Amino acid sequence: MVFKEYLKRGFRYILTGVPEKKVTAEISCLTQGNLLQDKHIVVTGGAKGIGLAITKKCLSEGANVLITGRDEASLRNVSEKYGCKYLVLDMCQTGQFETFMSEANDILDGVNCLVNNAGISLHEGDIRNVTEEQFDMQIATNLKGPYFLSQKFVEIYEKSLCKSGNIIFISSERGFQADDLPYGLTKCALNSLVQGLARRLIDSGIRVNAVAPGVTATDMTGFSPDSNLYCSYNVTERVYLPEEVADIVCYLLSDVSNCLSGQILVCNEGKTINSR
Repeated sequence: MVFKEYLKRGFRYILTGVPEKKVTAEISCLTQGNLLQDKHIVVTGGAKGIGLAITKKCLSEGANVLITGRDEASLRNVSEKYGCKYLVLDMCQTGQFETFMSEANDILDGVNCLVNNAGISLHEGDIRNVTEEQFDMQIATNLKGPYFLSQKFVEIYEKSLCKSGNIIFISSERGFQADDLPYGLTKCALNSLVQGLARRLIDSGIRVNAVAPGVTATDMTGFSPDSNLYCSYNVTERVYLPEEVADIVCYLLSDVSNCLSGQILVCNEGKTINSR
């Protein structure tokens, strides 16, 4: 029987050649106002800075958005002003993540996108000034929290009927530089996680990418979008705006970027390349 099957295959190959796989694709176009209309997005740290800009951009493109943070008053204010949902969440409290993701899934009627934006930098200067408490706090907020929140997102997603999902990490240009401070180390680790998760989750239909901004006008950097944006540290001596980062995140969340996964888009006008 096996020999006969080989003969059949041989004759079929002679007559028709190697069978071709039939693959089709639908090309998405940038259409302002509905780029994210089918996206149900959780944005951590979504009430201020880059997170707020991401929240506003996603809402403007038709997404259903839920933001998180530790300050309920700020979350409520953003929710009432822009029309998103919110839940209080401390990124250091990983034991709350399973319950949180379940609640977010119910509120949004399904979650198919996670933006890991929340993060802190304590600006210690160098290794001589870093305490264990500072080290642990930044590792917990910037790395451990996003890692295990992504885990819970994957669990919820894989139980759903969703066919495509997204995880976005907000990294930093510091993740591409040699560093002795906890903040930079967490961003280096996040960059590795992006590529590892992208490879691991491709069969589940989840794309994983990151945006790594240069110095951006936020409370954490001490620059205000409404004040002098001069910064000698950046290539063009200008601080970047949260809205510029949000535009890139929106692109990565959209179906227009379906061919991208495992990518870390460095938003610093090429400074990282120039410094190598």
